[in-house]
Amino acid sequence: MQIGMIGLGRMGANMARRLTKGGHQCVVYDRNPETVDALAKEGPTGAQSLAEIVEKLNPPRALWIMLPSGAPTEETVLALSKLLAAGDAIIDGGNSFYKDDVRRAGMLQPAGIHYLDAGTSGGVWGLERGYCMMIGGDQATAQRLDPIFATLAPGPGEIPKTPGREKMKSTADNGYLYCGPSGAGHFVKMIHNGIEYGLMQAYAEGFDIMRGANSENLPAGLSYDLNLADIAELWRRGSVISSWLLDLTSIALASDGKLDAYSGHVEDSGEGRWTIQAALEEGVSAEVLSTALFTRFRSRIEHSFAEKVLSAMRKGFGGHVEPPPAVKMKQGL
Repeated sequence: MQIGMIGLGRMGANMARRLTKGGHQCVVYDRNPETVDALAKEGPTGAQSLAEIVEKLNPPRALWIMLPSGAPTEETVLALSKLLAAGDAIIDGGNSFYKDDVRRAGMLQPAGIHYLDAGTSGGVWGLERGYCMMIGGDQATAQRLDPIFATLAPGPGEIPKTPGREKMKSTADNGYLYCGPSGAGHFVKMIHNGIEYGLMQAYAEGFDIMRGANSENLPAGLSYDLNLADIAELWRRGSVISSWLLDLTSIALASDGKLDAYSGHVEDSGEGRWTIQAALEEGVSAEVLSTALFTRFRSRIEHSFAEKVLSAMRKGFGGHVEPPPAVKMKQGL
């Protein structure tokens, strides 16, 4: 199947590679021509403009946008709306606000252009592991593009079916799911990322408490000099709190036990804020998720070991690199 990929950053380039390896014909575009040329050497067809990528795709076209949310995605959707024809489809695989999806789908509908929002999780490891996708928009279009989602998804792997689901038929077992109409995919991904904040914060605080167990302020006989790298590895094996985030924490501690390479400055990409906003609109209590978000705000002012753990995990799963001190000063952080 043909697919266009716009945005060849940490995830977009690897998604194009996975699709190409899966037998699909990928046409790729990025504002950096060198990035396009480099990836084209691996199999995909390169394009040097949005007009060219549209021209190289056969109708009905499908173009996957993998760009930062906000202006970059908005401007690209608007530009494509002038180039595409009825029956073509735009898939936003970034982390757009779900209300923007609803608006964009409505804007494109009169022209017959379909718009899917595909919340995508997998980070820099997706090329090997596959991508978990939460899809919203026109269901018929999502079904037409199922071969694309199936290739990007991790598949069932070695994970056994959940008891009680043996007779249920759902693509969720393969790591992707049509969640509902426009905005539903990014809404589910938004909550996914909000939960991620809470999980990461719990790990970070736990390791910080263990790090402080050898404090001079503790009574004699009640302090412990704990090997955090070994404990992280221990918990990976048979513990009820084992997870991929813990795997990444163990990797970070094994290579840098004190996490001296991290300042503890923790960014947020927007989904955590939107999750709390949704909780407020619904009147739902979200103490853990809101506290995790506020802790990230505080991390930009003063840094603890907990924030270094968070930074290490973010680099591990998404390749997120802390901004240099000069950038932080410029941002007033």
